[in-house]
Amino acid sequence: MTSATKRLDGRVALITGGASGIGAATVRRFVAEGARVLIADTQVAPGEALAAELGDAVRFRKVDVTREDDIRDAVAECAETWGGLDCIYNNAGFGGALGPIESTSVEDFDITFDVLVKGVFLGIKHATPVMKAQGGGSIISTASVAGLKTGESPHLYSVAKAAVVHLTKSVALELGEHNIRVNCICPGIVATPLAAGRPGASAESLEKMAAGLTKFQAMGRIGQPDDIANAALWLASDESAWVTGTAQVVDGGANAGRPWGRQPDWITRPRPLKLYRPEGR
Repeated sequence: MTSATKRLDGRVALITGGASGIGAATVRRFVAEGARVLIADTQVAPGEALAAELGDAVRFRKVDVTREDDIRDAVAECAETWGGLDCIYNNAGFGGALGPIESTSVEDFDITFDVLVKGVFLGIKHATPVMKAQGGGSIISTASVAGLKTGESPHLYSVAKAAVVHLTKSVALELGEHNIRVNCICPGIVATPLAAGRPGASAESLEKMAAGLTKFQAMGRIGQPDDIANAALWLASDESAWVTGTAQVVDGGANAGRPWGRQPDWITRPRPLKLYRPEGR
């Protein structure tokens, strides 16, 4: 593939949470398509290792998305180093507060919303003036199918992701006239350490988790980081030039309902249909 055919050729992207999982897969995908990428993450060792592996097109910066100065400075680094910012992917996240509502502390509430909502807000806020000045851009955030329905995730995670969906749609209405597109991705269960609930989860433990959850998936498998990275690539590229204010569901059909094989027998068992016929007809 020549550089002329790459979908993000010459563009600049900032990816928060880019050192591992979905973020790292997206960094690799964007670079393969010609982008220069700043990895913004608190995980220094894996972030620096990924940047070193991918070469001059990638830089790493230690960023805590809950700190406004960190986000502001990361956006500024993109503009100063590469001359602009074409895409920001607000992807950093974690599972947030767990357990019953009565035992959830205010401290856990605050850090959950700081990372999952304020971090997205800050990314959008500081990318906007740079994108306005250059005549457009793409803002992407990681929401979740948990933000679209309840009962399959912790309380605050679900509420925070719903806030990301609404923030996406609301800001898209403001920034559309500036040719800035604002979208979010709603993944289902993806094989990452975050989904396993352990930052250092091994490949073996992820495979075990995946095997246990396939029965709940219409397509017979849980997601892989590349599944979400491909969606982010599309939203960052010109292929989605008329797409804004959307929550793109990428979940292998999980949000649609129970797989056919797990539905009640009275639905799935074939049998003749006895049509009602009024007497005398």
